[in-house]
Amino acid sequence: MRYQVPQFIEFDSKIIGPLTFKQFIYILGGAGGTYIIYKIFGIFPGVILMAALWALAGSLAFVKINNKNFVDVLAAGFSYMVKSKLYIWKKIDKPVTAEQRAVSTDTADSFLAPSLSQSRLKDLAWSLDVNKSIYPSKKD
Repeated sequence: MRYQVPQFIEFDSKIIGPLTFKQFIYILGGAGGTYIIYKIFGIFPGVILMAALWALAGSLAFVKINNKNFVDVLAAGFSYMVKSKLYIWKKIDKPVTAEQRAVSTDTADSFLAPSLSQSRLKDLAWSLDVNKSIYPSKKD
């Protein structure tokens, strides 16, 4: 039996005209704030505050940054500014001092790595890349 998978579950439905419920509440809050500012300050002194309030209400209702609502971006920015920050790397400037190393003249005790010829080194690199050896394997 096949079940029908719901489509477009990420989208908010348009409730009030072309606006979702959240968008309508943000615009309604901006209108209410504008009315309060008008009653307190009057029309001319309150125009700057009203414009700022309408810009905030409009951006809360309609602006998305990187497919995230402006409310989420504001909340993330506020929490970043409020919470304490952990700085892991703190460079401490130390004065540079010259060190003298004791040069050992005794080379008999030191280990010398065998040197590889250029062609043998290329063969080894090829065998690592291809996962096959170019030399035939000996079968006992």
